[in-house]
Amino acid sequence: MLQRFQIARGSLREALRILEVHGLIRMKPGPGGGPVVSEVSSRDFGRMATLFFQVLDIRFTELVEARLILEPLTARLAAERHDPEDDDDLRAVVRRGFDAGDTAEWLRADDAFHTKVLSMSGNGMLTLFTHGLKDIFTERSSTVYVAHEGDHVRRAHAEIADAIIDGDAEEAERLMREHMSEYVRAVAEREPYLMDEVVDWR
Repeated sequence: MLQRFQIARGSLREALRILEVHGLIRMKPGPGGGPVVSEVSSRDFGRMATLFFQVLDIRFTELVEARLILEPLTARLAAERHDPEDDDDLRAVVRRGFDAGDTAEWLRADDAFHTKVLSMSGNGMLTLFTHGLKDIFTERSSTVYVAHEGDHVRRAHAEIADAIIDGDAEEAERLMREHMSEYVRAVAEREPYLMDEVVDWR
């Protein structure tokens, strides 16, 4: 790389360090090691975005407002751009949620559902940004659905999936907005202090 880009060793080292901090590469140690391209992660994107959010004094209530706009929009796009080849995968994700018996598994199932809907929107920018906001919020919030609440969320997921599969964009958007609003209300009731906190860099 020094020869290819005709740069000093210090410049190359600093460039690689920046890429590593942003989660775009990882440094493989030992003989034959060096920089390895990483899989793009919304979690890394979200983490770096929090640095800007902290400087701009952005509160969690503003992050939530953005999610309430973006996630219903992605559900609408998923229905409008519905590809029948995605149907089986979407149904499988919903069933996985219904089968989840513990909190950790339920959280994975919930993340899988929202990730699938985002990917079906057909917009990579919206998918990355919206999932990044979701990662930031869920990492800071300790509120999770349990018992009968979990059953309620599973039914909501199934209804949203049905609307997407039917190509009913208006219904998919409405159901996702209702679903997200219920979750936000639950967090606000159980963790009222969180909503007024600045989204800080961690």
